Amino acid sequence: MILVSEMGDETFIIAALMAMRHPKAIVLSGALTALIIMTVLSTGLGRVVPNLISRKHTNSAATVLYLFFGLRLLYIAWRSDSKTSAASQKKEIDEVEEKLESQQGKSSYRRFFSRFCTPIFLESFILTFLAEWGDRSQIATIALATHKNAVGVAIGATIGHTICTSIAVVGGSMLASKISQGKVATIGGLLFLGFSLSSYFYPPM
Repeated sequence: MILVSEMGDETFIIAALMAMRHPKAIVLSGALTALIIMTVLSTGLGRVVPNLISRKHTNSAATVLYLFFGLRLLYIAWRSDSKTSAASQKKEIDEVEEKLESQQGKSSYRRFFSRFCTPIFLESFILTFLAEWGDRSQIATIALATHKNAVGVAIGATIGHTICTSIAVVGGSMLASKISQGKVATIGGLLFLGFSLSSYFYPPM
């Protein structure tokens, strides 16, 4: 789920562009730290929600949520074509580049935080954390953790984030400009629809 949700997403592009300018190991460690913390928070929320709402209602909400994301991604894939996708991807890359440029002038903050951690690590961590907050992968992780094993969800999501972010850091500059958003959206849409059917036909006991 994380692989198809994050591949080519804003967090993917942030890691790719930062790795083009800074040491890859530092960028990767900062991004992964943010994503792991976000994953733990998301799975934790997924376990708290059933204590407030019955498992039957949370499963129903998760089913509807998966269905919504699946149909939304398939709609995005249906509307996309090669020119529109390339233009959209270039626009998103430009937006991320502007965010990165806006961080360059904050030298005073860099000097302050450099006592605790390197500025590059903090940039990677903060930008990734903010980009991931409210993202579809975070919401889907919360929904999945409401009726599945939280440890399994956390491990699976962490592995997915690690693979995706590593790909972005190692070869992100090439993938970010050539990846087909239509294909990724189609795969993601079908996967979410599969989750929806699974939740509907195989509800938790």
